[in-house]
Amino acid sequence: MSHIYLLSPSSAVLDKLGYRRGIKRLVAAGHTVEVDTDALARETRFAGDDATRLLAIERAIASGADAVMTTRGGYGLSRLLPSLPYKAIAKSIDKGTQWIGFSDFTAFSLSVLAKSGRQTWAGPALLDDFGAVDGVDDITHMCLNDVLSHMSEGTGWRMGRQDPTDFTVNNVTLWGGNLAVLTSLVGTPYMPDISRGALFLEDVAEPPYRIERMLTQLLHAGILAKQKVIFLGAFNRFKASPQDKGFGMKSVVAWLRANTKAKVVTGLPFGHVPTKVLLPVGQPVNVVAHGSEVLVLWAHEHHHDHDHGHAH
Repeated sequence: MSHIYLLSPSSAVLDKLGYRRGIKRLVAAGHTVEVDTDALARETRFAGDDATRLLAIERAIASGADAVMTTRGGYGLSRLLPSLPYKAIAKSIDKGTQWIGFSDFTAFSLSVLAKSGRQTWAGPALLDDFGAVDGVDDITHMCLNDVLSHMSEGTGWRMGRQDPTDFTVNNVTLWGGNLAVLTSLVGTPYMPDISRGALFLEDVAEPPYRIERMLTQLLHAGILAKQKVIFLGAFNRFKASPQDKGFGMKSVVAWLRANTKAKVVTGLPFGHVPTKVLLPVGQPVNVVAHGSEVLVLWAHEHHHDHDHGHAH
């Protein structure tokens, strides 16, 4: 199958059982798994200090793997953005390495897009997805296999009842990720400038008012005005306070629709949830909505035989 390189560029791995379970499952699925020497390093909350995590990224580039996957997200990549070897990352992508992750990995994805125009994948992480106690979600696994075999052509799902029906938007750039991480890049050189965008967003443990506040920042920064479509994934694991009194995600979506001309589509299977589709960050896509179904379609790349020089 594929040569997968695993690294920890963000928070330290505390769940060793999940970690071992995840590696076992990837190996059982037929993949060759190469684990970075510092995957289990720890320095306060991080998987090693900044220099350690940068070296892990350099080793991942040098591995020539078919895919680079993160053990987990958390926090830590933002600190590395000024030092990332963007040219070497771009070269690895050109040679066929797919970089895959979500949550904190949004900082990596978006900075690579801003600095090199290269595409990465928003997708699963080892602990959250392959190390989960109750097994790997079938859809997540199938989507990953499609990406690893360069067969991924799109995704689709059933929209919410309030979503716009029957529209087609062609040739928009798919981009996005974790809302808090994306918002933290506004005003920095690591935020890609996407006009005609299809922006996808998710977040975890953020109450609805904070989600709206971050969306307000994207609105005031002029970013929402450049989007043709906004996809909302899962916003979960938060506690409502007595102050909210009925102010929930429905209110946030209604506010977003009132403040943008973009089509706002809910229900994207992505975020801190078991079912994750894989999304090509920086790729041109066509979006087709009909009835209660929405499809996001992209061209799959054919990579010709390139020898990675690794033993299977």
